[in-house]
Amino acid sequence: MAQASLDPHYFELASGHTIPSVGLGTWRSGSKASDAVRTAVAGYRHIDTAAEYGVQEEVGAGLQSAMQAGVDRMQLFITSKLWSEDLSPDRVRNALKNTLKELKLDYLDLYLIHWPFHLKQGASTPPREGELLDFDMEGVWREMEKLVRDKLVKDIGVSNFTITKLNKLLQFAEIKPSVCQIEMHPGWRNDKMLEACKKNGIHVTAYSPLGSSEGDRDLIHDPTVMKVARKLNRTPGQVLVRWALQRGTSVIPKSTHDGRIKENIQVFGWEIPDEEFKALSSIKEQRRALDGEMLFVNKEAGPYKSVAELWDNED
Repeated sequence: MAQASLDPHYFELASGHTIPSVGLGTWRSGSKASDAVRTAVAGYRHIDTAAEYGVQEEVGAGLQSAMQAGVDRMQLFITSKLWSEDLSPDRVRNALKNTLKELKLDYLDLYLIHWPFHLKQGASTPPREGELLDFDMEGVWREMEKLVRDKLVKDIGVSNFTITKLNKLLQFAEIKPSVCQIEMHPGWRNDKMLEACKKNGIHVTAYSPLGSSEGDRDLIHDPTVMKVARKLNRTPGQVLVRWALQRGTSVIPKSTHDGRIKENIQVFGWEIPDEEFKALSSIKEQRRALDGEMLFVNKEAGPYKSVAELWDNED
């Protein structure tokens, strides 16, 4: 696969806007989200969050501190997501307004459909019988498009879509999704989805780029990753973030540790050589990390035991 340019600090979206190539993920950041954002804006300009993460007020506090310290709002790129319980046309705008209120912002740079499943209010995770509702994808997308036209959102996109669902959306979208955010790392390359997005001019943002220690998919300690890191005198996290950039994707590593936040953006001015890049791109065991599934995992609930099962069933 062709590699991106050496220093892609930004990627251009189909809309003409640009997205910073490295951002800070805030899932499961909890009360540390505000401090993490304050640390990140010293070098990062992209902050990724979501209503379902429950940290938007903390993220907003961090953003306000940064702006009061002199960071221009126009220099920031803020992403949030529409949660599954709000996936009906009549709830989209209010959901966004609540997100803007929590973040203390007038607009978002990017608003994504978080998951392509419409859940009943108060649904279990994963949903029980009767809690998974019909998803009016076209109706929801029309409301997302209105947000762009009303200048409440600069770009819209999707997250965790399959190729089938993406193709369905493209059949009726008047404003095409600018971004598809999806789990992607050397242990779950998602090559087909990446190619489908490139074919349709949709930029890809990779989440969970470091894998997940909780999900037994800890790529930080993967032998191949560690070998490449030692050879290049870089941290495994830097190698994983750099790998994502060289594939032409932006990337949102998550951390609440000041040192790691600063390390994860030291990925410019050097590259992974072809041989090592190919080695990372050839890790045989391909499976999702737990991070992407935890929103829906509940082994006591039924009929679905994980998001993978729900995803496959719905597609």
